[in-house]
Amino acid sequence: MQLVELRTFLAVAEEKSFSAAAQRLYITQPAISKRIQSLENHLGTALFDRIGKRVYLTEAGNLLIERAEKMLRLAKDTEKEIFNLNDTISGRLNLATSHHIGLHRLAPVLKDFSKRYPDVQLDIQFEDSEVAYQMVRSGRVELAVVTLNPDRTDLDADLITTTVWHDPLIFVSSATEPQATTMKILANQPCILPGLATYTGRIVMDRFAQAGLSLKPTLSTNYLETIGMLVSVGLGWSVLPQSMMSDLTALEVHCEPIYRTLGSVINGKRTLSNSASAFLTVLNDYAVEDVAEDATRAP
Repeated sequence: MQLVELRTFLAVAEEKSFSAAAQRLYITQPAISKRIQSLENHLGTALFDRIGKRVYLTEAGNLLIERAEKMLRLAKDTEKEIFNLNDTISGRLNLATSHHIGLHRLAPVLKDFSKRYPDVQLDIQFEDSEVAYQMVRSGRVELAVVTLNPDRTDLDADLITTTVWHDPLIFVSSATEPQATTMKILANQPCILPGLATYTGRIVMDRFAQAGLSLKPTLSTNYLETIGMLVSVGLGWSVLPQSMMSDLTALEVHCEPIYRTLGSVINGKRTLSNSASAFLTVLNDYAVEDVAEDATRAP
């Protein structure tokens, strides 16, 4: 049933005349007849008895008239609520982030957002960045704040990413004093790295591959904090974010700087809620100054 058909039905029922309903709705009488016929065909029964120039409600018509009024009121109320959403930031916001970003980057953002928008309920899921990408693709979460994929693929065609932070990666060990070394020397020493399935692990392995070197990690885990602990007890060197340097010693390695980019991921095919849009605005307030606003869509 279409709303325009229900409005026409009510007009005919109240006027008890097709011609009077046509004048009331500023349309032709044939148009009135066509709408009523379409509604009757849909319901499979007559709604009016035509007697002379007057029409009378059938039993089905009497049943529909009360329901039609309720449906039209509900439709009007729904439209009003949806229009009001333009100025409302509330409800539940589902987002995913990595453990590292949650620990080292996101706390002030979440505090600020919750202060500005206390009516929003945050549902935060902590996942590996690669898993968070999949969650955004499938629509399980509206957005993610993660390590951005350094190599966009066809799977990322609908995803829009925005860089928020450049995250320098530092060679680290358990040595008590800074040491100078080379990538070639490190390639033959025990190392602990994130798995190859992770963006961070691929960034490091690719850098060594560009130098014609291969790495064979003695240990592998996706949790950077765990890697930091294993390095601190002398089980090998690693490459970790500069933000984790407090208990470790940097290695002086002669090579081009290594860094990863951290930022937001959304699905371009999905209409963001007001809460998600507001969160992205707050997140952008915490972008480092040297990061351009480089929202990009894969070609």
